[in-house]
Amino acid sequence: MARPLRVEFPGAFYHVINRGNARQKIFLTNRDREKFLECVEEAVERFSIKIHTYCLMDNHYHFLVETPEPNLSKAMQWINVSYAVYFNLKRQRKGHLFQGRYKSILVEEDEYLKHLSRYIHLNPMRAKKVESLVKYPWSSYPAFIGKTKIPSWLEVSWLLSQFGRKKNEANKNYKEFVENVDVDELQNPEKDLTGGFILGTPDFVTWVKETFLSSRPDESEIPQLKVLKPMIKIEDIIKAVGHEFGCSQESILKKGGKKNTARDIAIYFSRDLTGETGKRLGEHFDEISGAGITMRYNHISREVERNTSLRECVNRLRKRIINN
Repeated sequence: MARPLRVEFPGAFYHVINRGNARQKIFLTNRDREKFLECVEEAVERFSIKIHTYCLMDNHYHFLVETPEPNLSKAMQWINVSYAVYFNLKRQRKGHLFQGRYKSILVEEDEYLKHLSRYIHLNPMRAKKVESLVKYPWSSYPAFIGKTKIPSWLEVSWLLSQFGRKKNEANKNYKEFVENVDVDELQNPEKDLTGGFILGTPDFVTWVKETFLSSRPDESEIPQLKVLKPMIKIEDIIKAVGHEFGCSQESILKKGGKKNTARDIAIYFSRDLTGETGKRLGEHFDEISGAGITMRYNHISREVERNTSLRECVNRLRKRIINN
């Protein structure tokens, strides 16, 4: 079963969505909604996350979350499990409440957060649940426009600071930003996602790929990872390794001989960074088998774990290859 790709780091922003199993309702009463928000409040305290926007619908919820610590998965698991236990006990039911793993979109700051916040707050209007957003009590919108008290666990200052220096001015400008749009014509800001989970400029996407995905081993359960990892040319890897070890490219490519560390490291990086199959890599390295590629890769992986100087060499080379 495929798993969603997660990238966690300090200061990251996410749009988090979770739905009921088979799209069934997860909130049946107002007390359910209150209990869910109590779980959120406790999670904010436990995990130091920041909730910038939220909206509870009947069968799903939305958050705009910031994680000062890289712990989104732990926080969301705690919220979902805590609420599901309450929901099931109250109704003497068994089984999954949520459809599975929550969806999280990694979001770049700046303009994206403003537009995502608006899109989240407009959910009740798009669903035809209310004619006026201020009348919907199960979102952060009334607090953003000064109509209700701001919960102690809700972070509104950062977003409102984008709309004015004074509180009343910011409330008014944010209200106009949200309500002065045609709901039917408003496009989802996430229509241009990269890899199904990154929302940001090309520079941000490149940074995420190079910082968090380039050195991450492929996982068959996460097909997104292989698609998103930046692809490096084998020729560039061989050139960088040859420069590091002071040897020719021919000596790296040619099989045979004993303890050719430069060749093994070139194979290691080629398997890790190019996205090529073992068979295709074997053709580059003087027609060795895919199993041979895997054997040399595993050998270097073990050596890197136990040999400090080799680990430093590999880390230095990785930076050079990726940033070339």
